[in-house]
Amino acid sequence: MKIGILQTGRSPDELREQFGDYDSFFHRLLAGHGFEFQTWPVLDGVLPSDPDEADGWLITGSRFGVYEDHDWIAPLEAFIRYCFVKAVPMVGICFGHQIIAQAMGGRVEKFDGGWAVGAVDYATEEGACDSLLAWHQDQVTVKPRAARVIASNAFCENAALAYGDQALTFQPHPEFTPEFTRALIEARRAILPADVADRALNGLGGVLSSDQYAQTIAEFFLRSRAQACGTMSETQGVA
Repeated sequence: MKIGILQTGRSPDELREQFGDYDSFFHRLLAGHGFEFQTWPVLDGVLPSDPDEADGWLITGSRFGVYEDHDWIAPLEAFIRYCFVKAVPMVGICFGHQIIAQAMGGRVEKFDGGWAVGAVDYATEEGACDSLLAWHQDQVTVKPRAARVIASNAFCENAALAYGDQALTFQPHPEFTPEFTRALIEARRAILPADVADRALNGLGGVLSSDQYAQTIAEFFLRSRAQACGTMSETQGVA
């Protein structure tokens, strides 16, 4: 199964040699599920021409805001809506979570409550408490009508959204490791309030739910693929 990675940001220059770029984070996160990956550098204006160029799409995080005036934002939103029309599944992480929401009629803003950095707990719709690594100030403040909230907390009401069988999106970063997050905090201390950075660094030793979310994402893509193949078989049988 081919997963197209729509890369909307790059890992910091000073950390890239050690940790890799953002697309490679997802290669590691989703390893072992039989996926092949191809990256489209959307932030350089490179977009696929058709959703069917991959079996599923994954939109990465980014330092940019979805509400900013970049030439590639509107074409990406149009491509997202095209994926909905053609029923090609999508996963969005952080910026990806936000751009899918914005494309589908939600609102994204720089949250006046400040930053979420480091390990953060989220309550799921099943009643669990999951811990994932976060790095954001922007968030989805009004979800699209088509979306269902599947994880949240007091700071981030719309932390994870499901759009039926079409899209699955997360504000936190299951692809981040504690090692990368620690290095990122140290590299970007100047933009963070000191108490936020210190609290985040002190909280990096706990158990994370990243493996569980990797499994959830993989199963979402594989289930969508199986459903598509089943529909195709039924159509061929009728023919």
